[in-house]
Amino acid sequence: MLVLSMEFLSSTPFFHAVFWTIILSLFFAFQLIAAKVRKNKKKYPPIGGTVFHHLLNFNRLHHFMTDLARKHKTYRILGPFRNEIYTSDPANVEYILKTNFDNYGKGLYNYNILKDLLGDGIFTVDGDKWRQQRKVSSYEFSTKVLRDYSSVIFQKNAVKVAHILSEIATTSKKIDIQDIFMKATLDSIFKVAFGVELDSMCGSNEEGKNFRNAFDNASAMTVRRYVDVLWKIKKFLNIGSEAAMKQNTKIVNHFVYKLISNKINQMRSSNDDSSTKREDILSRFLQVAETDPIYLRDISLSFIIAGKDTTAGTLSWFIYVLCKHPDIQEKVAQEVREVTSTKRVINVDDFAASVTEEALENMQYLHATITETLRLYPAVPVDAKVCFSDDTLPDGFHVRKGDLVAYQPYAMGRMKFLWGDDAEEFRPERFLNENGVFQPESPFKFTAFQAGPRICLGKEFAYRQMKIFAAILLGCFTFKMSDETKNVTYRTMLNLHIDQGLEVCISHRN
Repeated sequence: MLVLSMEFLSSTPFFHAVFWTIILSLFFAFQLIAAKVRKNKKKYPPIGGTVFHHLLNFNRLHHFMTDLARKHKTYRILGPFRNEIYTSDPANVEYILKTNFDNYGKGLYNYNILKDLLGDGIFTVDGDKWRQQRKVSSYEFSTKVLRDYSSVIFQKNAVKVAHILSEIATTSKKIDIQDIFMKATLDSIFKVAFGVELDSMCGSNEEGKNFRNAFDNASAMTVRRYVDVLWKIKKFLNIGSEAAMKQNTKIVNHFVYKLISNKINQMRSSNDDSSTKREDILSRFLQVAETDPIYLRDISLSFIIAGKDTTAGTLSWFIYVLCKHPDIQEKVAQEVREVTSTKRVINVDDFAASVTEEALENMQYLHATITETLRLYPAVPVDAKVCFSDDTLPDGFHVRKGDLVAYQPYAMGRMKFLWGDDAEEFRPERFLNENGVFQPESPFKFTAFQAGPRICLGKEFAYRQMKIFAAILLGCFTFKMSDETKNVTYRTMLNLHIDQGLEVCISHRN
């Protein structure tokens, strides 16, 4: 077998010939598309650019797309094989996600990009596979057993984080709070989903650390496929980003298959039918569904990306905006102390015990602050569907079969026509009524959790975890950025992470 390195290929005339042949082919394809549009009387969205503009702006992709959304509520990006339609119009979002739901799904285009990492999980499939997983997952998320079980785990891990931060607060050390949150939420989702203690916060599981790094890298490389028209060639030749993708998914798969195998063996060898055996999600799936390791691997990774990346990323942005707005940070902390009847935290464990379900329900300002964080920094910044048959959106623009159709939570959170002139300001009060009670917005305007039949099943699950962590940490500590002049931005991947983490200074709140 001939093994070609990336360096060798990139320096050969063959590679350059192939590259420029593709570029010229794409150029002529764009010309044909433009010619067809000119001859067609149907109304198409205005052109915002090409996939090459996305590639050139990859590291600031959501900024680029937000700039385009300010010019056009709905616009087109030209590609060699299909148009990409992006919209910030809530009427279009409702039409895509609800009214004409059956005509917009993941499709083969999204599936082929996502399958190496997420397989046939709920985020990649349509039809019967999606409905079956949705049905089982919907039941699991609605059970009181899972709700109570997860709350205990969230509280336990939030206390672990608080103890780590308490030690840091007595020194002048700085800490990457996003790294802490990523470890904590990974520990939480592994306990909730698989019933195992990963304990990555204490650094005792090197295999778990390798899994986390590989998973994050594979996520970033998966998103890059959307803008890299050569990714299939790179995958075939096993070079560049696709070679790295293969290596990272290998690490991910090895870790998850080992975990599943251990769980299956544990359940087979145990005659214990106690509630602890059934509390974690994987055990419950094994009781009601098939035990095909590939199927279970795909479901498991879906739970991981939903339960780790989304909440950890949001908590990180939450701390960031509170560092930028210390008055809001104080207001959240004051509400937490008042609701829990706490004047001063003497013991973290005792204080955490006061953060009950009832107390969380009464933390309206905290809920609004997390929601405002999600408005500006949504965990999933853009969500793409494929159009299955020719259609016309509510704004009158035509969509062709095979077009990629996406709504943009990141851009939508910054649109003045949706949120007013202060759209880019961080103001939790926009989600509160005159009595200080939280008021939800339409899910087709506030799109952080999707809407319609695919609305996020873990929405309340995620809010509970974030509120428990936020309440315990804000009740105990004050946060400040270690460098106020540092430019904080995102890493372009499936979920919105802070690039290079968020370094903060911590002090005890007295």
